[in-house]
Amino acid sequence: MTDTLTLRTPDDWHLHLRDGAMLRAVAPETARHFARAIIMPNLVPPVVTGADAAAYRERILSALPEGSSFTPLMTLYLTEDTDPDDLARAYADGIITAVKLYPAGATTNSASGVRNFDTVRPVLERMAEIGCPLCVHGEVVDSDIDIFDREAVFIDRVLDPIRRATPGLRVVMEHITTMQGVEYASEGGPDLGATITTHHLVINRNHILAGGIKPHYYCLPVAKREEHRLALRRAATSGDPTFFLGTDSAPHTDANKLLPCGCAGCFTATNTLSILAQVFEEDGALDRLESFTSINGPKFYRLPVNDSTVTLIRGAPVEYPDHIATDDGPVTVFDPLMPLNWRVAD
Repeated sequence: MTDTLTLRTPDDWHLHLRDGAMLRAVAPETARHFARAIIMPNLVPPVVTGADAAAYRERILSALPEGSSFTPLMTLYLTEDTDPDDLARAYADGIITAVKLYPAGATTNSASGVRNFDTVRPVLERMAEIGCPLCVHGEVVDSDIDIFDREAVFIDRVLDPIRRATPGLRVVMEHITTMQGVEYASEGGPDLGATITTHHLVINRNHILAGGIKPHYYCLPVAKREEHRLALRRAATSGDPTFFLGTDSAPHTDANKLLPCGCAGCFTATNTLSILAQVFEEDGALDRLESFTSINGPKFYRLPVNDSTVTLIRGAPVEYPDHIATDDGPVTVFDPLMPLNWRVAD
């Protein structure tokens, strides 16, 4: 049995760092094990211009531990008022790496998102021209659509029409959670990629609801049936370059999670690599872990693979903290409900 595993240093292609006290507390958790991350722009107010993105990047860099080489890859929040010229300048200048599409009301801090997709067509066409990727939160928000069906309906009603109407647009289906998402992504060609989170490889909807509500497993998109979780596991461990890691690590204080209307999100930055190694070992795919964490994402984003490496060591179960302390209150670290026998070497 393999006891050590060395990987090119991973990247996280979907990450929430928040701002202020939360940013200062959680940024080091990602910087410890990851070289780069696509940073979500859903702050209040959101990151909507190149100047906003540049300022947020400086705040992130100032929150990193001294000597850290972590690189935040910034995004703009797509609104119906996004200026295509500002976006193009920010992309050409290397300020942003991608643009994020939130359907209005789909998830945390998404009120400024898109309601009428026809209004953003000129922006999407400009993005296709310059090669700027569009990262998509793929859920409809119609009240008559069951929350467990929102991803599949989005593919049919929104995503596929957008891609057909905008040839050459490079799209990342973020945090896919369904068999339909896996199937669509796998057949989408070189301009379509898909991220899979750590927690969606581990939990299904029973973990949220069975035996009492578990707020710390509540996320959006919500975890689905076991058959969907298994489809995600097969995709992640397949080595297919379409699929790569985007943790969607989303910190909220416990006070904001444990409410009658609690926030959605699982905070996985601290223990993601140990969880993934355990999952891939269980599925007999340790030889494909590097592709998922470190190779497929850079290839889609047309960035170099990291030169540095990390080494994972198999041994006694690793103990991680239950919480991360912030000046705003504690944040619960995701509990994978299984022993983690792989740790990242110091």
